[in-house]
Amino acid sequence: MKNLLIVYHSQSGNTLKLANAVASGARLEQGVSVHLLPALEAGLDELLQADGVLFGTPENLGYMSGALKDFFDRTFYPAEPHQLSTPYALFISAGNDGTGAVREIDRILRGYPMRKVAEPLIVTGEVDADALAQGEALGQAMAAAVAMGAF
Repeated sequence: MKNLLIVYHSQSGNTLKLANAVASGARLEQGVSVHLLPALEAGLDELLQADGVLFGTPENLGYMSGALKDFFDRTFYPAEPHQLSTPYALFISAGNDGTGAVREIDRILRGYPMRKVAEPLIVTGEVDADALAQGEALGQAMAAAVAMGAF
């Protein structure tokens, strides 16, 4: 069975809504075990076991959340010898345009190195039914690709 890891942080609840939608979509695929973890609880072991990762964060001051940055701080150097090359995608709950958070997360993940395999889902403003449907579609697409070994 393949493993899909979803690491997220949420303060207002918007990113949690997206994370749950992403996980719901991912769970529609057979042959993939979905692990939904808050960034402060996820660690190197989960990252090393993942066949694909979805990272979710609110946009804070044009940047990712401190909790997601903490996850990267705790796993970056310990993961470095593994040269992960794990496929990843992002979902961002943004008050602005989300591009700062995307840029900085992508920069960090190139160092692991991990491979970006989808355009980020950036939701500005309220997380509505359309945003949740997009999150579900992202999760299902990532899970399907992981299950097929497309990466």
